[in-house]
Amino acid sequence: MKTLIIKRFLLALLLTNIVSNSYAATKVEFKTNKGDFIVELYPKKAPKTVANFLQYIKDDFYKKTIFHRVINGFMIQGGGFERDLFEKPTRAPVKNEASNGLKNITGSIAMARTSDPDSATAQFFINLNDNAFLDHTGPEPSKIGYCVFGRVISGMDVVKQIAITPTGSISRFTDVPTKAIKIKSATLLSEVAAK
Repeated sequence: MKTLIIKRFLLALLLTNIVSNSYAATKVEFKTNKGDFIVELYPKKAPKTVANFLQYIKDDFYKKTIFHRVINGFMIQGGGFERDLFEKPTRAPVKNEASNGLKNITGSIAMARTSDPDSATAQFFINLNDNAFLDHTGPEPSKIGYCVFGRVISGMDVVKQIAITPTGSISRFTDVPTKAIKIKSATLLSEVAAK
């Protein structure tokens, strides 16, 4: 009887591990000239957004881009411009998935966009505060919100260091770090094992 109970326990433990590994997290490591941080992505909550982001990662798109907009207490934005504020060409925009239930809380990563809700391409931002006014609250264009698709799980201290960088205005851009905050690389660390 004891042997049967132990076998059942071990089988249950094995099945739990298989299920856990099936939903292993997707993680991306960003290396910057201010330090490194890791984000965990949520492909089940924002499948199109995560697929779009991962394609840019796989294409090595983010290498040599900068955090071009930094507002301490609000967010840091990057992934679209090179050091001279030359905008990199992108693929077609992705459908906004801000209605996925994820919130623009401290440490979350979300897609940047224009006033068109479905205009996000490569640029992203990391929230430095709980920015509820960016969340989805309805289907109207002004209420659709900004799609959260992951969160910083390591290196938030680096994100905070970026946040306190002195900024100024350059040409038509405001809140630009006076010393460039460069993304040296963005590397996929792990992928979801099962969809």
